[in-house]
Amino acid sequence: MYEGIHHVSLLVSDLERSKHFYSEVLGFKENKNRPAFDFPGAWYEVGNTQIHLIVYEDGKTLRGSHKIDSRDGHFAIRVQDMESFIDRMKKHHVELLNKPNNKTNWHQAFICDPDGNIIEFNQ
Repeated sequence: MYEGIHHVSLLVSDLERSKHFYSEVLGFKENKNRPAFDFPGAWYEVGNTQIHLIVYEDGKTLRGSHKIDSRDGHFAIRVQDMESFIDRMKKHHVELLNKPNNKTNWHQAFICDPDGNIIEFNQ
């Protein structure tokens, strides 16, 4: 019945700052086929899934914190090479919660985007 997750939407407060982070820091490919909605935003491709960045001043999901808490709301992206990912984050001075040994069978690393949205990367 279900095929997978099509997209995850994230609220952001500064679209250009967020686009720089998702494009240049994370290296995600922007999908230029975003319809001309009446609000600012951007779409990114991550494998077969998309991340939709939306500027919405009345939104309620901005965390108001950059504390990386692996139990707080987040989504996870599978990476092929965790060491390369960690090196990329260090190069861009992105704070990272590295959990190579945890109760899962995979290496986890957590970061926050410029608005405090938590993203887990795992391998």
